[in-house]
Amino acid sequence: MSHFRPVALEHASRLLNHGPTVLVTSAHGGRRNVMAAAWSMPVEFTPPRVAVVIDKRTFTRELVMAAGAFGLCVPGAVLADATYGVGSVSGRDVPDKFARHGLEPHPGPVLGLPVLEDGCCAWLECRLIAERHTEDAYDTCFGEVVAAAADPRVFDAGRWRLDAGPAALHTLHHLGGGAFAVAGRLVQAGACPSQPR
Repeated sequence: MSHFRPVALEHASRLLNHGPTVLVTSAHGGRRNVMAAAWSMPVEFTPPRVAVVIDKRTFTRELVMAAGAFGLCVPGAVLADATYGVGSVSGRDVPDKFARHGLEPHPGPVLGLPVLEDGCCAWLECRLIAERHTEDAYDTCFGEVVAAAADPRVFDAGRWRLDAGPAALHTLHHLGGGAFAVAGRLVQAGACPSQPR
């Protein structure tokens, strides 16, 4: 039984707008894969759309293009080793990176993509938006978010609550070479003084 709660699609962009490292999941033809990506972001509010960089040479990209869909899972600090591990080897060389790194996905509710909850803060199921330039020249993939959910201990009522949630679920931010920064301290801005126009 999942403890994740559905996230209203109008708040789905907030799951990525603070720049966390994500785990990109994919499945097609009886194969599944997971890889880490440091470059993902929301690009539209309504309908919610995201972008993620998936190198054209990767096994993940092959599965995403064949299936027309991908998942984005937001790992917490507890998954730093697994996140680095799935980003360091190809799914062509390791038959099941989920099993190798102790990750237990379950099928997403709309597209059936593998999504992760244990050790993750949130996930999004995305339908690939066909873009000719993406297929031909660029590594950036665009997707429309069709389902999203988050752990209410760290994301509730459309807002991140990282300072109140367990440290194991604070999001990872890749700095290179296997080093990550961890989000967890929130600073609330005050009201802006009015400016003369």
